[in-house]
Amino acid sequence: MPPCFGPGKGACMAPVSLMFLALFLSTLFSCESGRPPDKVVIFEKYGPLVQDPAGIFDLPEGFTYKVISRAGEAMSDGLFTPDKPDGMATFPGSRGRVILVRNHELMPSQQGPFGPDGALAGKAAAGKIYDPGNGNLICPGGATTLVINEASLEVERSYLSLAGTLNNCSGGPTPWGSWISSEEIVVDAGTSIYQKSHGYNFEVPASEEIALANPVPLKAMGRFRHEAVGVDPRTSIVYQTEDLDDGLIYRFIPDVPGQLSRGGRLQALAIKGQRSFDTRNWQKKAFPLNEPLEVEWISMEHVDGPDDLRFRGFRLGAAVFARGEGMWFQDNACYFACTSGGRKKLGQIFRYTPSLFEGTAREEDQAGTLELILEPESSAIARWGDNLTVAPWGDLIVCEDNPSPYLFGLTPDGRLYKLGRNTGFESELAGCVFSPSGRTLFVNIQQAGLTLAIQGPWEEGAL
Repeated sequence: MPPCFGPGKGACMAPVSLMFLALFLSTLFSCESGRPPDKVVIFEKYGPLVQDPAGIFDLPEGFTYKVISRAGEAMSDGLFTPDKPDGMATFPGSRGRVILVRNHELMPSQQGPFGPDGALAGKAAAGKIYDPGNGNLICPGGATTLVINEASLEVERSYLSLAGTLNNCSGGPTPWGSWISSEEIVVDAGTSIYQKSHGYNFEVPASEEIALANPVPLKAMGRFRHEAVGVDPRTSIVYQTEDLDDGLIYRFIPDVPGQLSRGGRLQALAIKGQRSFDTRNWQKKAFPLNEPLEVEWISMEHVDGPDDLRFRGFRLGAAVFARGEGMWFQDNACYFACTSGGRKKLGQIFRYTPSLFEGTAREEDQAGTLELILEPESSAIARWGDNLTVAPWGDLIVCEDNPSPYLFGLTPDGRLYKLGRNTGFESELAGCVFSPSGRTLFVNIQQAGLTLAIQGPWEEGAL
């Protein structure tokens, strides 16, 4: 059978739209072939998208959405909901509540939690703003937390949970109940308005109680343009993407499992036996589709220096990737998107399968493998996949980063379907994540400052 990237069964074939009938017929394959097709099969898993009367977000028939948060609204802590929501994760709360932790990709002068002149910064406890800046302009990035009644989709509590950081793009959940919030920028202390250097990960506890996290930069995890992370619950190893056209993929092996602030080792991914491998496939198709390649890991030094980790890593033999962005770890696999990879620069999606001996000396006996599972040749298939997650039934759900983006799904056997489309705003989609129950999918329309909760007959496509 084809390789699987989730615990669920593959979906039954739904009726195929006439638009893609020719493509379907030309790429139909047997599930007994042992591998997904080289060309993507398009089908309508939940039926065609239905135009939204409100002109915001199209979904298949039977699905609904609710806007649960808007930038500029007052939160429970008296601060404003920041603009530009990005990566998110969910955690179980009390009495069936959902704790949703959400990043905000903000730079100075953009709409942050403390108001346009930073006047509300005094509401934050002393020492809980990482970088108060020079003057009144507070670094507006960080994270917010929503406590949601899933039955009614009412937000019962909302608050700022990380303050004083910059350009917090994505990150990822940890198995021990926290969110890693990642800065996608590198600036030095003393530059312009900044009191502290930026380019770090920060850990945010998932809590129903209103509180700001201690803003401790996780410097041993590296200083670079962080995008997202995926954490292996078996080993506590953290995998990381770097959002640059010549970025690397990193892993962080903590000295103490579950305690990232205690330090650890940072390494960069390399293709075994092929130094400084170019995975981007821009000039030639060097990285094959659906063929796992063995990897090795290169130890990095001086990880808290200037923004040069990728250059040093590449010279040491690390592989280069085209804008590593969304990442998600589930069921012993780490999935990540490279937004500008591929011959047409429409993006790539990879799956990394760790070694049974990941991060130990015995890793040489059985290497981890990296597999390219999607590289679209047409924007009608997919364009610039970014944030992603794994559905409870095993499909990858992917946000596109373009002015008129889709939310699309990719099944374990390599078929692709459109799950939703942003029709109301010229804005990327971000932060797709399911609730712990699997009943609700949350997603952000970033430039509009909206967070949506989507529900519907998921089970009809989960068989």
